[in-house]
Amino acid sequence: MKLLQKISYRIDCLSRYASYLAIGLVLACALVSVGNALSRYLFDISSNAWLELQWYMFVGIVMLGAAHLLCTNDHIRIDLIYLRLSARQRIYLDLFGLLFFVLPFCIVMVVDGWPWFMEAWAIEERSANAGGLIRWPVKLFIPIGFGLLILQTISECIKRVLVLQGNANLNDSYQRPQQ
Repeated sequence: MKLLQKISYRIDCLSRYASYLAIGLVLACALVSVGNALSRYLFDISSNAWLELQWYMFVGIVMLGAAHLLCTNDHIRIDLIYLRLSARQRIYLDLFGLLFFVLPFCIVMVVDGWPWFMEAWAIEERSANAGGLIRWPVKLFIPIGFGLLILQTISECIKRVLVLQGNANLNDSYQRPQQ
């Protein structure tokens, strides 16, 4: 049990650190947006690269932050049915959704996303827009982000199984496991 708790804790920490990168990208995206607007309206200078850079950072924000949203249970859920269930039923429903929907989808995205990234990297794919950026960095966010979601899904499953066995509380995600 202690090993599973430690694994879950480490995955939660990884998701949290990835979310810090996402937060940094939010600030960077805002600064690029302001700089782009100022250069366009004050100096009549424009470039598609700035717009694409914002788009790339937005992809990074979503892909790096998604695992942490799952960890903190802040993801979107249809509460119409969920709220009517007992705590134990919710855990079973969470496990079902994680194992049969989230995990398979994330695996497919990593398996399909990695070659997509590798091809873009190998051919040094560029945006078709004038002044556009290289594409492989944004395509790399797909396998990284869904890989983080796979790990976080494993952590969430571990936590729920431990709760069902009476060995943990779902609110203990950031509690360092006892030695």
